[in-house]
Amino acid sequence: METVYAALLLHSAGKKIDEAGIKKVLDAAGAKTEAAKVKALVSSLEGVNIDEAIKQTVSAATAAPAQAPAEKPEEKKKEKKKEEKPEKKAEEAAEGLSSLFG
Repeated sequence: METVYAALLLHSAGKKIDEAGIKKVLDAAGAKTEAAKVKALVSSLEGVNIDEAIKQTVSAATAAPAQAPAEKPEEKKKEKKKEEKPEKKAEEAAEGLSSLFG
């Protein structure tokens, strides 16, 4: 993840995103540099419009919270079902124990 942050920092500073630049940013921050990750990131960013990718990510992130409240009632139903099961197990265990003593 640090490599992505380094690339974003270089982009926001108007610098070219290359392996040497990312390594310098990571070294300055005291982060561990993995050459394979740096190389993979640089090659995957070739030809990508970072500003456009950020805009798409932001618009997708703002649309996601609108869907979240619809999922909450289903979660409550699942929680109620889970709560009922332990009670039934406790009752069954009590019945089993009463047959031993009674």
